[in-house]
Amino acid sequence: MTVRLGDTAPDFTAETTQGTISFHDWLGDSWGVLFSHPKDFTPVCTTELGYVAKIKPEFDKRNVKVIGLSVDSVESHVKWEGDIGETQGTPVNFPMIGDTDRKVSDLYDMIHPNANDTTTVRSVFVIGADKKIKLTITYPASTGRNFDEILRVIDSLQLTAKYKVATPANWTDGGDVIIGAAVSDDEAKTLFPQGWTTVKPYLRVLPQPNK
Repeated sequence: MTVRLGDTAPDFTAETTQGTISFHDWLGDSWGVLFSHPKDFTPVCTTELGYVAKIKPEFDKRNVKVIGLSVDSVESHVKWEGDIGETQGTPVNFPMIGDTDRKVSDLYDMIHPNANDTTTVRSVFVIGADKKIKLTITYPASTGRNFDEILRVIDSLQLTAKYKVATPANWTDGGDVIIGAAVSDDEAKTLFPQGWTTVKPYLRVLPQPNK
């Protein structure tokens, strides 16, 4: 199946390196990042999982739970975690799903046959506290992901979920934002009494409202 923005994230029960989870229950009222890697004991995946482990406190402070997946077994993941900790300097500190039957991979359309018909591509799903899909990104197996960018997007998603604003190109937390196109000037006066700069009638810029 194809999972699209705004869809409810498919629920599932799976074995992980930290025990059996029911995905929606595991998320609770947190946001989530579900990301797949093609295969255990591979070089790019090793660097990715190590980096996510290093920056997990950044996800924690945003109320985001992180969980990985590949079509290898939990036992294989556990063995691989030793190599990740040794080579990347940080033990893996989040669960990884063993998906040997491809149940979760198929639910989230993580296997792209024209790329490889047996392993998952580098899919990323950001899931809101409402269990809705907020972001999907797909990388080829040969390209490691930029998890700093994923944190940046989460900052934007969480901000724009609370305020009627949008974030411009290359925005980072603390930068100026844009009043949403659907917000009239009259409504904006109520929402943003501190005012804004009108560059064009459709381009209204203001400081980030929660800073």
